[in-house]
Amino acid sequence: MIIGCALFMELIDATAVLTALPQMAHEFGEPSVRMNLVVSLYLLAAALFVPVSGWAADRFGPRRVFVSAIVLFTAASVACACAGSLLQLSLARLVQGAAGAMMVPVGQVILLRWSSRDNLLRAMSYLTIPALIGPVLGPPLGGLLVTLLSWQWIFLINVPIGVLGVWLVRRHIPDYPGVRGQPLDAPGLLLSGLGLAGLVFGCEAFGHGLMPRPWALCLVALGGISAVGYVLHARRSAHPLIDLSLLRIPTFGITFWGGNLMRIGSAAQPFLLVLLFQLCFGLNPLQAGLLSFVGGAGAFVMKLLAVRIVSRFGFKRTLIGNALLTGLTLAATGQFDVSTPYWVIVLVLFVSGVIRSLQFSTLGALTYADVPPEQSSGASSLSAMSIQLTMSVSVGLAAALLSLIMALRGHATVVQSDVAWVMALAGALCVASALVYQRLSTSAGSAVVARRPR
Repeated sequence: MIIGCALFMELIDATAVLTALPQMAHEFGEPSVRMNLVVSLYLLAAALFVPVSGWAADRFGPRRVFVSAIVLFTAASVACACAGSLLQLSLARLVQGAAGAMMVPVGQVILLRWSSRDNLLRAMSYLTIPALIGPVLGPPLGGLLVTLLSWQWIFLINVPIGVLGVWLVRRHIPDYPGVRGQPLDAPGLLLSGLGLAGLVFGCEAFGHGLMPRPWALCLVALGGISAVGYVLHARRSAHPLIDLSLLRIPTFGITFWGGNLMRIGSAAQPFLLVLLFQLCFGLNPLQAGLLSFVGGAGAFVMKLLAVRIVSRFGFKRTLIGNALLTGLTLAATGQFDVSTPYWVIVLVLFVSGVIRSLQFSTLGALTYADVPPEQSSGASSLSAMSIQLTMSVSVGLAAALLSLIMALRGHATVVQSDVAWVMALAGALCVASALVYQRLSTSAGSAVVARRPR
């Protein structure tokens, strides 16, 4: 729960700031379009520092790095609140992004080393809650703080959370020592940083219109070329920064590819729901955010049931069946229209949240089920890097598909049926991930949770 709260703090901050951009632009006397730097520089710093998190955890000890990251994130939050210009705010957001990139993967390393194998699924079910509700709760919370107080409070609320987090970490989390191992893979850091930054920032810029689309595509191309360069480098290096040989572990490799396909399909749902509720239904941002939050509430329910369900049906059957259900619920949300009763919308979104919570709890536990403890930091870095990349790709891909569908249908503005088509295609990707999970053995994850007798 301590590690989950750190993740929650980062996700809330990353999403709540979106609602405050107009007020920031007015206070700083800047054009609204330039305020995209507040978002894009955070993403850029996070992309650059995710690959080095595993090496830092091994070298200096995961608890020391985790505490340092929380302190740095909290201090950067104060700097953001005190910023008097866009330049000052942008520099503080760079530091925030770097600290957030170190905080989450290193927290996972601590969890993997501390939790026993048979308790890993339960631990991961707690950790997925902030990942599900943070992006959904962020926008309405940001809107509430901006409306009642000021945009500075979006950052200041991190101070008590950060102080409490440091105290809890030092009191309850073991201090695993660092090990003087291999030196930092500088060429790998450069190539992986350029690759991840180009792909993440390019996809975000393309999806949210942060820059002209030709420039965004150039960034994506640069990221793709750098990523290919890193793969070639990793094959020749004895100790690469990101160990791609982990993909040879059957459970890690299958859940890696299946989970990425699942996230590409499902991560754009909050983005599409905001468009549907605000542009098609005419709801204000706070109303749309509160309605979308229902999906995150389902995560709490599934936390109590995930272990029992996987114990009853096993990892393979749970992942396959849940992939199909995720695709169906995504397609169902695309069928909402102005005449749909609110209780139906709430029910479908709640069920969708329950299903996604089960899927990602199951994936999180199975991903690390067969990873040796000495490789846990490398596995966490690789997983965190892929999650950040696929979630950004999901939004960019959804925005591109929506624009293409609108152009083909001759629509100047978004209508409900345009969103429905994108939701259906996203659901199809989730269903396709079931084909990847078919490669799992029936006994996959048996060391993580014991199956109950029928």
